[in-house]
Amino acid sequence: MNEDRIKGQWKQLKGKLKARWGELTDDDLDVAQGDAQYLSGKIQERYGLTKDEVQKQLKEFERDL
Repeated sequence: MNEDRIKGQWKQLKGKLKARWGELTDDDLDVAQGDAQYLSGKIQERYGLTKDEVQKQLKEFERDL
C-alpha cells in the first residue's frame, strides 16, 4: 500500500481495516499509525498468512477504497 496515502487517511482507514481484518485490535491499529510494514506483519500474525498473501490482500483492499 502507498504509505503516504495510508498516513494521510489513517483515521478513515482504521474502520475499514477493522471491518476487513476483524482480528486486528484497536491497539494494533493505533500502534501501526499508517506503517504498512507493521500492519502487514500484524495481519500475518493474526491470520497465519504468508507475506505474499498479505501483500495481495492489501493491494485488493487498496483497490477497493
